[in-house]
Amino acid sequence: MKTYNFRITIEQNGDGIYVAKCPALPGCHTQAKSYDLVIKRMQEAISLCLEVLKKKREKLELIQPKFVAWQDLAVSV
Repeated sequence: MKTYNFRITIEQNGDGIYVAKCPALPGCHTQAKSYDLVIKRMQEAISLCLEVLKKKREKLELIQPKFVAWQDLAVSV
């Protein structure tokens, strides 16, 4: 069994729900009411995405996006 390390993003929406995404696996995301639960669900989601790729026999090319910065940006409309 091979172990992979994934960088994920976690945000909290206006309703207090945690939303996690894995940029290296497009479409791989989940949500939960607590931080600990969203981490657990993200591990499950990534595992399922990897199983699907394996079943499709698609080559796993993990491109981890490089974090650059968070920037607040004012926009007038």
